[in-house]
Amino acid sequence: MPRPSLSRRTALHAAAAAVTAARTAPVAATSPARPPDRRRALRVMSFNLRFASETGPHPWSERRPVMRRLLRRERPHLLGTQEGLHGQLRDVVDDLGARYAWIGLGRAGGSHDEFTAVLYDAHRLTPEEYDHFWLSATPALIGSATWGNTVVRMASWVRFADRLTGRRFHVLNTHLDHAHQGSRERGAELITSRLRALEPSLPRIVTGDFNVAAHRNPVYDAMLDRGTLKDTWDDAAERGRQYATFHGYRPLVPDGDRVDWILVSPSARTLRAGINTFSEDGRFPSDHLPVQALVEL
Repeated sequence: MPRPSLSRRTALHAAAAAVTAARTAPVAATSPARPPDRRRALRVMSFNLRFASETGPHPWSERRPVMRRLLRRERPHLLGTQEGLHGQLRDVVDDLGARYAWIGLGRAGGSHDEFTAVLYDAHRLTPEEYDHFWLSATPALIGSATWGNTVVRMASWVRFADRLTGRRFHVLNTHLDHAHQGSRERGAELITSRLRALEPSLPRIVTGDFNVAAHRNPVYDAMLDRGTLKDTWDDAAERGRQYATFHGYRPLVPDGDRVDWILVSPSARTLRAGINTFSEDGRFPSDHLPVQALVEL
């Protein structure tokens, strides 16, 4: 299926037509005691793909079939990716099938370098507006890095309309620096300020590789932003076993550090959270484990 031709920060006419009724319909008051509705919940995943390369012991050509089987089994409605290269992301979307599309921009501009791309099930979700910014003192400047980090870092956000529920919401996906705490803290501060500037009535979902352990770094507290976001892992009514989400192709570490997170607005409910350990014959699709959440907005 052709990919949507969205212009930057421009609402889609098709999206507006598709959800006009849902936007204008009165929203019924909800009770905190309402039963969960798994059919209406969103399957959300955050996944550092490990950039595609044919060098080393874990080439993309060998990882791709494992990635394909994992993603086809899980069928996320929404997938925030980190490190993916342009051709690699095309591979992933092609492997997921015709109902999937993606939005992203290379951190060096255009199709160049790694992406913080947002992949989505286009049968369920319609993108209405999107933008990208760089984690620097000049966030509108493509490829900028001013906070001591030598690797360019960025974030991408999308406003979606849910075709099933009529709800609209924002998604932001990012990848914080791997080496500089100051850069991570400044990046978290910029991200939360940008989230606050978005339409306040709409819930948020934030996905990313934050390169620090949950609960054990000021970046985590900054991202939760005094209660304006919550961690789906902590919020989940059900969850699987915890593992370190970065494994580097070494044996998995039970109860290890979660450096990849899915955060949501306080109004959202997390029905289930998990860290996916899928592999085949010892081959993992990436050097990170994907994190997942079933979220009711």
